[in-house]
Amino acid sequence: MAHWGGFTFKWYERLIHNESIMSALYYTLVVAILSSIIATIIGTISAIGIHKMRGKSRKLILNINYLPVLNPDIVTAVALMSLFAFVKMEFGFSTMLLSHIMFNIPYVILSVLPKMKQLPQNIEEAAMDLGAKPLYALRKVILPQIKPGIISGFLIAFTMSIDDFIISFFNTGNGVSNLSIEIYGMARRGIKPEINALSTIMFAVVLGLLLLSNKKQSIVRGDE
Repeated sequence: MAHWGGFTFKWYERLIHNESIMSALYYTLVVAILSSIIATIIGTISAIGIHKMRGKSRKLILNINYLPVLNPDIVTAVALMSLFAFVKMEFGFSTMLLSHIMFNIPYVILSVLPKMKQLPQNIEEAAMDLGAKPLYALRKVILPQIKPGIISGFLIAFTMSIDDFIISFFNTGNGVSNLSIEIYGMARRGIKPEINALSTIMFAVVLGLLLLSNKKQSIVRGDE
């Protein structure tokens, strides 16, 4: 769709001076980071509580947790938009952030619950029998054991937030736009090469993080 004219760095320079794209990138990262952190905290606490529940109440909560995951994005988006309109909340950054937190929490719960099931039974009671208070047992015994699930949940939430378009599109306001909404708007007018430059940078950053992670794991295995 484009005419190849050789290699150039001018689009990276123009990307820095493109206010609409840089603003969209800012909102994308801020919403993704904040929603992932908040969803991870709420999801981890919820997973610990769900794990302790028994009987029909546990099944009911789990089925409710599956709803945002199984529902089409358009259903979740319209439902959230209707809720914000019902409570007369002004659409903008806050509504986008709340909607991202909402659809991220179930993924965190589903990431942490398997790690909770792997814990030995009555491990917190054993810690408290040895003198640990409940909060100390949670911080020093439970959370370190389920740390891989918490990290996985955070990364899934972060990825889902950056990738989301439909829910963001229905629950944002004037002046607040993320990258997916910005690219959707450009698609009708023509994609600017600055987006290609930004995509290249994001791809390079993700690839670099993966290489660093694999190298760190190799070093750890070598030490073992």
